[in-house]
Amino acid sequence: MTRSFFRIAAAGLALLAASACIPVARNHGYVTGKDSPGDVQKGVDTKTTVLSKFGNPSTTGVFDKEKWYYMSELREQLGYLRPRTVTRTVTAIAFNDHGIVDKVDVYTIKDGHLVTPVGRKTPTRGRELSILQQLLGGVGRLPPGTIGDNQNLPGGAGGPRRQ
Repeated sequence: MTRSFFRIAAAGLALLAASACIPVARNHGYVTGKDSPGDVQKGVDTKTTVLSKFGNPSTTGVFDKEKWYYMSELREQLGYLRPRTVTRTVTAIAFNDHGIVDKVDVYTIKDGHLVTPVGRKTPTRGRELSILQQLLGGVGRLPPGTIGDNQNLPGGAGGPRRQ
């Protein structure tokens, strides 16, 4: 009984360990159907036909609203490892003033460039205060113009002035 139990337990652990090696695929962004955005025809398709085929774009141009972008990405992840991007496609569709497709560009992961951020710091004016200086810095300070104005007690400090 104990030998068969250990064999079954070992087989179960082996199956569990093997299942961790199966990649989990995830699609992000635009998921292509029967038509892909690369099938858009220059000079034939309009904004309406592109919308009916593919739906709303992933994003539009920041400075040029006549440029639509459809982005898709496929990632695979093995167990606890960091996800790996398998494919990435960005389709840029530009329209002319009449709403007809003027240009179609398809970019893949090979067209991308790695950008390394610069680790420099920009100096700022002023000084850095500790938590205690920030908390206790305003104690005892009055807003400017409160003493001698009509905002405080009558007579003495800041009350109405006697003529």
